[in-house]
Amino acid sequence: MCGLSGEINHDGQPADAHAVERMTQALAPRGPDGSGVVVRGPVALGHRRLKIIDLSEKAQQPMIDPELGITLVFNGCIYNYPQLRKELQDLGYRFFSDGDTEVIIKAWKAWGQACVERFKGMFAFVLHERDTGRTVMARDRFGIKPLYLAQKGKRLRFASTLPALLAAGDVDTRIDPVGLHHYMTFHAVVPPPHTLLQGVKKFPPATLRIYEADGTFRDRVYWTADMTRHAEDARLTANDWRDQVLEALREAVKRRMVADVPVGVLLSGGVDSSLIVGLLAEMGQKDLMTFSVGFEAANGEQGDEFVYSDLIANHYGTNHHQIFVPHTRLMEALPPTIAAMSEPMVSYDNVGFFLLSQEVSKHVKVVQSGQGADEIFAGYHWYPPLQNTSDPVDTYAQAFFDRSHETLKTQLNGAYMADVDVSRALVEAHFAQPGAATAVDKALRLDSQIMLADDPVKRVDNMTMAWGLEARVPFLDHDLVELAGRIPPEHKLSQGGKGVLKEAARLVIPSEVIDRKKGYFPVPALKYIQGPYLEMVRETLTNQAARDRGLFNKTYLDGLFADPTNRLTPLRGSELWQVAVLEMWMQSHGL
Repeated sequence: MCGLSGEINHDGQPADAHAVERMTQALAPRGPDGSGVVVRGPVALGHRRLKIIDLSEKAQQPMIDPELGITLVFNGCIYNYPQLRKELQDLGYRFFSDGDTEVIIKAWKAWGQACVERFKGMFAFVLHERDTGRTVMARDRFGIKPLYLAQKGKRLRFASTLPALLAAGDVDTRIDPVGLHHYMTFHAVVPPPHTLLQGVKKFPPATLRIYEADGTFRDRVYWTADMTRHAEDARLTANDWRDQVLEALREAVKRRMVADVPVGVLLSGGVDSSLIVGLLAEMGQKDLMTFSVGFEAANGEQGDEFVYSDLIANHYGTNHHQIFVPHTRLMEALPPTIAAMSEPMVSYDNVGFFLLSQEVSKHVKVVQSGQGADEIFAGYHWYPPLQNTSDPVDTYAQAFFDRSHETLKTQLNGAYMADVDVSRALVEAHFAQPGAATAVDKALRLDSQIMLADDPVKRVDNMTMAWGLEARVPFLDHDLVELAGRIPPEHKLSQGGKGVLKEAARLVIPSEVIDRKKGYFPVPALKYIQGPYLEMVRETLTNQAARDRGLFNKTYLDGLFADPTNRLTPLRGSELWQVAVLEMWMQSHGL
């Protein structure tokens, strides 16, 4: 829910209220139900509200607690806030509202830095203490809710989206060669603190930062994905793991129903979203609204999986909404989809989520979605080869990286090229960390801590919040993830991946959606760029703005234009689409 923004001047200069107003207005789609800006000397905080919990004005933000001297802006949802509220009341704290926002304020006062460890949910928040001048920032364990920073001298600005920071002005928009290398190599994943712009940084997940009044700060990483197995785990059978997973997922789905408005489900027809629907039905959820999207076929490839989503919707009698997108609507939706991205994202299904969210937002404000299951339960094709490799880093890179460092040198303008292979170095560093015994564990930890936040999770946040829709992801419940980390890889890799999850699903949903071939949101027209799509990307990559920027070598682009259909990355993504999205994103934000 919501979007936050602000400016803090650590030299005592007055905050620029107009800049914060511009940032807050840029966040309007994330929070269509209310707005507010509070300015106090060197501090200004802005907020756009999406009313999900405590629909009254008592829960408006920025929230000020005059008794405790704390002002807060918050984006997300603390699912266990009723339990925490009771604990805090027992400690003597008095509440003036009924939602989760005020719980964060009191929790900080009561438990300090340890408060984030008690939160079960998704969140990014910034909290300012009146009496000490300190500012506290935190982001949830998986980076489900975003937070971007722009530091210039003693002035710090922050916002829920990168374009909101651009709206404030005075941002160094030169391209960061490290961020660009990751985008072109690590399948458009740009890990924190980098973005594509030198003047904007990304606040890392699972981190709490305390700024003192003079601007000095210290970070605390309060959670990491633990892949360590306990001695007692060796006695557990496959059925034991199955039952524990099902119980943990049941609790995760139940937690994410906390709301003062109806909650729907994005139903792709895959095992993950189907299992969410099945568990909600099992809990007695009535009149559940479900939503699916499909696209027109292209190049002989089917563009929808309605047969499976319809099967689940009919089986459970949901109030189902099926959205079909013809080529004409897809083309029209691409510019606003790209404009809605905080950073350029190469996955074809961005436009699927964008159009789906547009329709869903007409019916509900909150949905549950199945992202994260593949990264937690080993559903991707690059995990099995890691079982028997002697070089895990190389095996991972061969499967996941879009191109090698040497190849990238021939494609990028040298002025934008990173000096060293920063993407491979990042994988090497993560794989070298202790706490993951096998190569599969190392890859799962990397993907769940890095790739997940800056690909599937960011995609869902950006595209749903573009329409004032909150997406909740039960597979990223940290209790469930901690359990999954202990499960031996062979149980996750069985049955073509996600074996233990599929076994849990067999106790709940029809087997037809479990034993099917793995699917995605297929958008064939963007994979096989032809006709008007080819004309569109050619114009984008050859217009004056692109020529002035000069990101890519002309020879490389000419080769892509000549054979767009067959120039695919190891992950079967279009190279032409990848470079076009980057340039379209830059141009859409006037960069």
